Amino acid sequence: MTAARAMRKADVKSVYEIEVLSFRTPWSYRSLMGELKNDVAHYIVFEKDGEIIGYCGMWVLFEEAHIANIAITPAYRGSGYGKQLLHAAMRVGAAFGAEMMTLEVRETNAVAQRMYDEMDFLQQGRRKRYYSDTGEDALILWNRNILETVEKNACLNDTYLLQLDSFLKGE
Repeated sequence: MTAARAMRKADVKSVYEIEVLSFRTPWSYRSLMGELKNDVAHYIVFEKDGEIIGYCGMWVLFEEAHIANIAITPAYRGSGYGKQLLHAAMRVGAAFGAEMMTLEVRETNAVAQRMYDEMDFLQQGRRKRYYSDTGEDALILWNRNILETVEKNACLNDTYLLQLDSFLKGE
């Protein structure tokens, strides 16, 4: 069984391990801990049979949600969990008032770009030499109607449980 829920302090070690496995320049453990105190930050962990296999962090400001980071541990990539996690993030963003969502993705990350395309993200810009480790550009993607995407992909709701109450109560 899979489940999405709010990240807790005890989860940060697992989230950091996934971060290190997933990115050339990972966020530090301390930065991830700091996000727990950030009033606009909302972090989701994604579990399979009680093991954290992914996470997504976003900042919600007014009607916009910005994905700061999203990753699935390598052993579970390609199984649809990233799409479920993104869907959960959209639901959480909408619960906090976001109507649209944005993110940056490496121009060479075709796998992620396909997933974002399936979830109605469109390229709306480019950040030149955004990634300091390679000098690679970032594509700026936007989904301008996350509620529509959530409804369109409602069948994903059957495959995981998202406890929005824990986010709304600040737990």
